[in-house]
Amino acid sequence: MLTYEVALVLTILAAAVLLFVTEKLRSDLVAMLVLLALALSGLLTPAEALSGFSHTAVITVIAVFIISEGLFQTGVAHTMGSYVTQIAGHSEIRLTVTIMLAVAGISAVMNNVGATAVLLPVIVGLARQNRIPPSKLLIPLSFGALQGGLLTIVGRPANIIVSQTLELVTGESFGFFAFTVIGLILLVIGIFYMLFVGRRLLPERAVEDKLEAMMAAQRKALEQYHLGERLFEVRVLPESPLVELSIEESRLGRILDLSVVGIIRNGDNILSPGPEETIAADDLLLIQGRPEEVMRLRWTRGVEVEHEIAHLHLEDLVSPDLAVAEAVLTPQSPLIGRTLRDVDFRRQYGLSVLAIWRDGRPYRTALGNIAMRFGDTLLVQGTQAHIHLLAQHPDLLVLGDEHETGATRTKRAPVAALILLLMIGLVALDLVTVAIGSLLAAMLMVLTGCVTIEDAYVAIDWKSVFLMAGMLPLGIALAETGAATYLAEQVSGLAGGLGPQGLLAGIFLFNLIASQVMSSVAAAALIAPIAVSTAQAAGASPAPFLVAVAVSGSLAFMTPISHQANVLVMGPGGYRFTDYARVGVPMALLLGVISVVLLPIFWPL
Repeated sequence: MLTYEVALVLTILAAAVLLFVTEKLRSDLVAMLVLLALALSGLLTPAEALSGFSHTAVITVIAVFIISEGLFQTGVAHTMGSYVTQIAGHSEIRLTVTIMLAVAGISAVMNNVGATAVLLPVIVGLARQNRIPPSKLLIPLSFGALQGGLLTIVGRPANIIVSQTLELVTGESFGFFAFTVIGLILLVIGIFYMLFVGRRLLPERAVEDKLEAMMAAQRKALEQYHLGERLFEVRVLPESPLVELSIEESRLGRILDLSVVGIIRNGDNILSPGPEETIAADDLLLIQGRPEEVMRLRWTRGVEVEHEIAHLHLEDLVSPDLAVAEAVLTPQSPLIGRTLRDVDFRRQYGLSVLAIWRDGRPYRTALGNIAMRFGDTLLVQGTQAHIHLLAQHPDLLVLGDEHETGATRTKRAPVAALILLLMIGLVALDLVTVAIGSLLAAMLMVLTGCVTIEDAYVAIDWKSVFLMAGMLPLGIALAETGAATYLAEQVSGLAGGLGPQGLLAGIFLFNLIASQVMSSVAAAALIAPIAVSTAQAAGASPAPFLVAVAVSGSLAFMTPISHQANVLVMGPGGYRFTDYARVGVPMALLLGVISVVLLPIFWPL
């Protein structure tokens, strides 16, 4: 029955879904607004509205982030990933299989984004060594990570949510390996799909011989990032006011949004000059920027624009001491939301940013004013030494150098591995709950020095924490007001004639679609109570319906925005939005049909 309270809860739910899908506001901010709406409307008491912050699911997710950071900083995660290079060989088929198995194994005990980030530089390096386009391997990497999250209860936050929901209803939660069997079956089928179908649908991008790595990087800058359209040769005339000024003092970047990426002086190439480099008469400046601003420079700074760099020989721009590399922003990078100018990137890192790859296209001008986002790929140029230092920086993943681990506490690796095994053993034997086992492991990581308390706080994805804490009370409101029952009745009316199996398929499809356009955490928090009510209305066990929510949420293959792991590989793979749909839609539908058939076998209705 549609009462006032039910209508109000459904209105809040609809508004939240609309904001999630349109991304008008950050998802964690939407969750906090939902929490406030529930409290201010009187639908929940203040204690109920704030209960998400003390929910065991939230505590468990926080602990898993800290454990993941401990595995990363001690090098355990990288060691697990390094076995890829030892057994994968040179075949694209063997690489695809090994990559998906390896990342799935890591993702079972780390968050999916962390597992993808650990292997991303390794896979790009392997691709270049074996002359295989990175675009052929990186979607399998992210899809394998998403599937691996289903192998254990801590593999995905959504798994923890459905487990806690079952415990509230029946008093019993899912075990640590409750989803492992179906997760393995779907992983194997997913690998076969990728080998025989998905691999043929992936885009292809040419890779040069390793001996021509420098030239390949330059070609990539000019071709993939289309830098030739924005690079110009500018001759500094003797009477120019730029003479004897440093690049920083010239204010070319601040006033005209132009970047000096190289200087040719007396036949010598000075690529990626520092801000303190002095401009001399007759210097040939290699300037990146909009044509109209370069023309403006011609009339105001005493220079001659000779011609576009695209007309030059690439060999003229290559120096043995210089390199071009791609670096991807990590999820917790403090650079997110800030501009290159804000962080004084060139001075801080000693590197020039030539372009930014975002959402399937390059940005090449006015880079200093672009606020950086997670998943952005920066095309940087500088000395090998500076790029080597950047590879060790936790804020960016430098691609193509598989030897850089980012680990700073490798001596603690055996301790971190033992802590991980201890957590798995205690939870698997039902000696402690998942929440307590995870929290114990997280504290041991800190106490044993595998990760500092400061790094532990940084490692936590607070956006996910606030998202969960804000959305879990909406599940309470859905249940207490009868809104979940009302929605379950609507689902039953649509699919009730097909029996419990039809209802199960309906819930699976509902969450599958929702997980493509919003966070799987939010989708699970919203749909888990509806799944329980639907099962109860049909006289069925809630367990298979909740597993359906967990499994369908792990099939977030259809869009790059459906999961952060997909976003992370988008730039390095040179992917476009349609690439994910072309490969991911058939894979999600195939695994979805198989799941709906298998679920009642493992969890009887």
